[in-house]
Amino acid sequence: MTTSPGTTRPAPLTDPVGTVVPSAVPTHWYNLAADLPEPCPPALHPGTREPLTPDDLAPLFPMALIAQEVSTERWVEIPQTVREIYALWRPAPLLRARRLERALGTPAKIYYKYEGGSPAGSHKPNTAVAQAYYNALEGITRLTTETGAGQWGASLSMACALLGLGCEVWQVRASYDGKPYRRMQMETYGATCHPSPSDLTAAGRAMLAADPTTTGSLGMAISEAVEVAANDPKAHYALGSVLNHVLLHQSVIGQEALAQLDELGETADVVFGCAGGGSNLAGLSFPFLGRNLRDGATTRVVACEPAACPSMTQGEYRYDFGDVAGLTPLLKMHTLGKDFVPPPIHAGGLRYHGMAPMVSHAYALGLLDAVAVEQDAAFAAGIEFARAEGIIPAPESTHALAAAFAHARAATTDETILIGLSGNGVLDLPAYHDYV
Repeated sequence: MTTSPGTTRPAPLTDPVGTVVPSAVPTHWYNLAADLPEPCPPALHPGTREPLTPDDLAPLFPMALIAQEVSTERWVEIPQTVREIYALWRPAPLLRARRLERALGTPAKIYYKYEGGSPAGSHKPNTAVAQAYYNALEGITRLTTETGAGQWGASLSMACALLGLGCEVWQVRASYDGKPYRRMQMETYGATCHPSPSDLTAAGRAMLAADPTTTGSLGMAISEAVEVAANDPKAHYALGSVLNHVLLHQSVIGQEALAQLDELGETADVVFGCAGGGSNLAGLSFPFLGRNLRDGATTRVVACEPAACPSMTQGEYRYDFGDVAGLTPLLKMHTLGKDFVPPPIHAGGLRYHGMAPMVSHAYALGLLDAVAVEQDAAFAAGIEFARAEGIIPAPESTHALAAAFAHARAATTDETILIGLSGNGVLDLPAYHDYV
């Protein structure tokens, strides 16, 4: 079995003011690119259609993140400052869902990795803190971004507050109107939040001219955030999912889960994670896929996406833009098309037209499976989980729960099921109220 530098147990690390970082917090991020049997297709320049160079990305990202984006190194060291902030909520708990097992009437053992205990309420700070850190090192003073449900916008707002950066967020109009507490959370951290599309950017004005009543999409919000960052030399853009460096940062989830299961003498037979842009799924599952590829393990991974935005199960695997205006690089991914505007379902974090290139590549290679889940089935699972385990899950996470419940109910052995619970749904209670 390959030993991970991220799962060793070094002596506790202490910063100058005495903040102790638990030794179980990973010391390195894991990069699946090192173990893939075939390399991922490169991102292409939107104008030349040639592979991107670091200089092409420099207007939007710091060089450290650009290096991580193209890295094929298996392990990337986590900076001490980032680990110190991670220690606010990491290591995240791995919990056995015994009450849920009884409620489902299953012989299977169900564990869930809970990311909802972070200050922002989800897994998103794992990359938000890292991105803010590297931008601050490079002298950037402001970050722009998009957000759907608001978990990413809130997380980047928090990270910017902790690391002394300004933050400007474009939130998909449907979520801006339907989830006001997420906007309030961002503003409490000091960020500015706009509904998207807005009249503040050329891209937004064009979208409003085409459809003044549009509910928006992540692709639209990305166009606005990228446009503003590209026109400000002291600003950079930060993305909450999709890109390789984002998936890299989220690998702390799966690394911890592997180590925690090892300590219990357990091996995950199947892993379920919700999938929108791919960061939560990758963070949870890529360390397991790495073990499969290196050591011959046989853990099955299932990506659980919304039936209203089924990029993996119904999209095409081809090059496409990450945004509506065509400002981003071309990425080879499973996509419904950059102009796809999904219905305004409550799981706003899963309403993206494409899937992360590395997740898409792994899916194309047959390394993981995918299922599409209807919103009603997802909410039913979320309520069942809340009443059994006490935690109200984020609407995004309920998609993984629904698929896992169906699998558990059909189980005939004591197999081990691992579910990624990517966030809590405390600020999504209006959505639950609508369902109930």
